[in-house]
Amino acid sequence: MSGAPPQSHPQYGVTQFIYLLHGLSLVIGIIGTATVVGAFLLGWPSIIAVIINYVKRGDVRGTWLETHFRWQIRTFWFGVLWIALCALFVFLTLGIGLFVVWIPAGILAIWFIYRIVRGWMALSSGRPMYA
Repeated sequence: MSGAPPQSHPQYGVTQFIYLLHGLSLVIGIIGTATVVGAFLLGWPSIIAVIINYVKRGDVRGTWLETHFRWQIRTFWFGVLWIALCALFVFLTLGIGLFVVWIPAGILAIWFIYRIVRGWMALSSGRPMYA
């Protein structure tokens, strides 16, 4: 990374805004009637955020912000995958799985919070995201 402050990159604000949208979805899930997982995956802020990720991805290609875009996109799609697997489990157990599916869904909610907080903190510090 160059010696320029991280905020000097033209897409830094967009990346902050995307974390803000994901964070808003988490807050809606925590204080609203929806679940954290439901609000993150189905809430309009996260859907808008992932659309912006794809639209603006070319603008950050080859920069340290590209790692944040990849982090944000993977957070969303791995969440979709895991919740789909939970739903499939409930379907295959003819609904009996509802009694235990809240455990992986709760872990997924904590994982969402972790990913957004960790990514946003790294962005604010001017560090790329790896993993």
